[in-house]
Amino acid sequence: QVHLVESGGDSLQPGGSLRLSCAVSGFTFNRLCLAWFRQPPGKEREGVAAISTSSGSSHYVASVENRFTISRHIAENTVILEMNSLKPDDTAMYYCAGRPPNSVGYCGPVFDRASYNSWGQGTQVIVSS
Repeated sequence: QVHLVESGGDSLQPGGSLRLSCAVSGFTFNRLCLAWFRQPPGKEREGVAAISTSSGSSHYVASVENRFTISRHIAENTVILEMNSLKPDDTAMYYCAGRPPNSVGYCGPVFDRASYNSWGQGTQVIVSS
């Protein structure tokens, strides 16, 4: 099973930037579907960004498009979520999730929460003035 450890959460003002990291172990890094989910206080967990570590193809939920960037760093076995122009609505616990692709290497549907069998412990992001 994939082991995931998130880091980088912080408290900051609106308009700021933050870099979250997800360290991956226990599985071949370049054969994974990895995603960032977030859970705002009192709300459901939702998918934010996802990436195929083999192809590098990425996907974003509309609310973070053009503000967040997900990237893979193969040498470090790490997936990074760069977050810019942060808003109070981005306040949430952020989780890294992972699973192998299907038999033909396909990751989709990437924001299906139930399809992920490995989760990190989460890292808190608070955006407030």
